[in-house]
Order: sequence, then C-alpha cells, then structure tokens
Amino acid sequence: MNPHSQRLSRRRFLRRSALAAGTVAAPAVVPSGVVALGGEPGANGRIGIAFIGAGRRSHQLLGSLRGLPSLPGEVELRAASDVWPAKCREFLNAYDEKVLKPKGGTTRDYGVYEDYRKLLERDDVDAVIVTTCDHWHALAAIQACQAGKDVYGEKPLALTIREGRAMVRAVRKHQRIFQTGTQQRSYLRNRQGCELVRNGRLGKVHTVVCTNYNSSKPLSAYEIPTEPVPEGLNWERWCGQTPVVPFSTHVYLTYNDPGWQWIREYSGGLLTNWGAHGLDMVQWALGTDDTGPVEVEAHGNQPDSKITFRYAGGVELRLETDGSVLGGGKFIGTEGTLTMTRGKFHTDPIAISKEELTDADVRLYRSDNHMQNFVDCIKSRERCAADVEIGHRTATICHLGGIARRLGRKLRWDPEKEVFPDDEEANTHLDRPKREGYGLPEAV
Repeated sequence: MNPHSQRLSRRRFLRRSALAAGTVAAPAVVPSGVVALGGEPGANGRIGIAFIGAGRRSHQLLGSLRGLPSLPGEVELRAASDVWPAKCREFLNAYDEKVLKPKGGTTRDYGVYEDYRKLLERDDVDAVIVTTCDHWHALAAIQACQAGKDVYGEKPLALTIREGRAMVRAVRKHQRIFQTGTQQRSYLRNRQGCELVRNGRLGKVHTVVCTNYNSSKPLSAYEIPTEPVPEGLNWERWCGQTPVVPFSTHVYLTYNDPGWQWIREYSGGLLTNWGAHGLDMVQWALGTDDTGPVEVEAHGNQPDSKITFRYAGGVELRLETDGSVLGGGKFIGTEGTLTMTRGKFHTDPIAISKEELTDADVRLYRSDNHMQNFVDCIKSRERCAADVEIGHRTATICHLGGIARRLGRKLRWDPEKEVFPDDEEANTHLDRPKREGYGLPEAV
C-alpha cells in the first residue's frame, strides 16, 4: 500500500470510529474539493456537497442551487440523507430535472443514506446543507463540523440557546465555514436599508417595531390523531432528542395542522421561523451581531403575547404589529423612520433614502447570492455573510421571547454570559432534556 492510500485508510478508520462514539476528531487535511491554504485547487477541483434532510425546505433550496453560478463547474451534489430515504430519491430526481440538466450538467449516481453519519464518512463530501426539522439542526451540524465538513445550516440556528452556543464552539474549534440560512443578508435592499440605519441617517434610533410572531405550543396542547408509520420512514430517529410519540402527519408535515413547526418539542413557532429573518435585520442594522438585548418582557403568557426587548444602548425593540413588516421592522429615530420588509425599504422623509453614502460611512458585508457566498467562503476560508455567531445571536433573541412568554414576566439577560442573572427558573429554559443517544457530544 502506498503512503497516500495508507493515510486515507487511516483517516477513514478514525472518522468511522469517532462517529460510532458520537464525536469526531478535527480534520487532518483540507477537504478534497476545497482550495488549499497555499491557493492551489483541491484534488478534483470541485466542492462536493450533500443534503442532510430531504423534505420541503430542501426542495425550496433548489431555486438557490439553480441560481448558483459555480454549479455544476465548481460544485457537485454527491449525496443526500433523510430518515425516509424515499424522500432523498424524490429530491435528487427534482435536482436533476430542475437544476442540473437546465445548467448543462449530466445526472450521476448519488449516495442515499438514512443515517447522515454514514454520509459524513465520505471523503468526497466537503460541505453539507442541513435542512432538517429544527430539533435536529444542532446535532447534525456539530457532527458535520467534527467530520471536517463545512455547513450551510437552515434557520433558526438551533432549538435552544445552549445548542446554538455549542454549534458556535464546534465551528470555531474545527475551523469550519458556516452559513446560516438567513438569506436576507444577501439582499441588496436589506443591506442598503441597514446601512442607512447604521450610519445615523435616522438620527438616534430609539425604537424598532416588528411583527408579533407567534410562539409554538407544547404537544400536549393539541389533539393529534395517530396514524400508521409510512413504510420506510424511521420515525424513532425522526423524533431524535425528543420523546418518541405515535406517528401522525399532523406532526411530521410542517403545515398539516398543527405541524411540527407549531409544536414546542420541535420548534419555536413563527417566532423562530420568520422571526429569525426579521430580528436578524434588526441586529444587522443596530450593529449588535455579537451581542443582544439586556432585558425581555412578555406582556402576558400566551403564544401571541406582545414582547418588548431593551438593549444596553437604550433601543427598545417591540414585537407588537401585524404582518406588515414581515421579515424586517420599522426603525424610528430622532430624524426619521425606515420601514423594512423582505427585499424592500422606504423612509420618511423620503430624502433619507436618496442620500448617498460617503467613503467615510460604514459599509456592511456585501453578498449578492447567499449560496454562492457560502461556496466562495469555502474556497477563501473567510467567514460568511451570516456566520454561525450571527445566526446564534439572532436565534437567541427569538428564544428569549419564547421563554418570556412561557414565564409571563420581565427577565434580565446577560448577552455576554448568556444567562438570566439570579433567575434559576428562567435558566432552566436555556436547554432541554434530550433522549438517550441523541444528546450533543460532551466535547464538540
């Protein structure tokens, strides 16, 4: 056996052994398709990607892949994993028909896996796109980092605040590239609007008003019919860190009333879904990507109770309106207002939006294509437009709102230590008990 083959065999052995134990050592080599540190292309000159999760969101991302300038030349889809493997085949067929063939590519044999850990063993997979349900985000992303893969992780970053911080630690420890799927960071008008706020065009911003996104409710709050488990679906594994419950399409499907997104065991509801977009724009505009509010107050203990957040600098963030500012918010300053939604903004007075930025003004991270930005950063090893810390800080605000609603009172928050000072009851909500075999690794 030649030395090169020997190194690869040992690498595969170590990776498989570590995965079996629930943890993986840091990668010893740069993934095959990634540009090496010296600027030379990888072994095959292409970045191999794979999907973890082949449900609704993976199909929605087909549009992002179709608009990826580097596909199929630089990027190659190689595998997919889902607890219902038949969904992988549906997704891969859709990928071939909607993305690959229209871009002049030719179909290939893809790897299909029920257990994504087997996918992570592949040396030709350099990056994964995690489109699972929320309660699987953290473990899948952390194990991918441990296996030496870069990660595009759908929002919200994690199911809990503690999970999100563990993901940040894993990304940094294993020197991975991570893009959070808050794609408005790559929208021109959202960036321009945030730049106007950041550069003081509204004067001193004192209030931001956002949509009052609803929280989820516990499974026990619903009457859910029991149905037979579809053939080929590993329902026990789908439940993951949560207790195993009888199968129902009213849990499994996102929008089949209530759907997992409205069940607290699996998601935070609209607050962590659309809220992860809207509150991300607030963080970006205020320049608070590495911190957050110091106080959160729920005006009631219902899933739709209004919420007020307060920042150390005096800005008050209110979740109180209808969906008129979905994906953004109304920024109110001493010199005017700016109202932002997805891909749009307007100012009052209108002259604020017509004033061009100068060379002395702050310019925000420019990305014109969220998925392409991920690919570019895989090659350059620079941080993405929506780096894992950004995704974590935004998701944390969403989780804080949900916790405040459950407790129905005002809470102080320490954004540096990420705890509720002197509040043992509130701190019990920073994470959740996890089913044996599905907890996060002790060392990420």
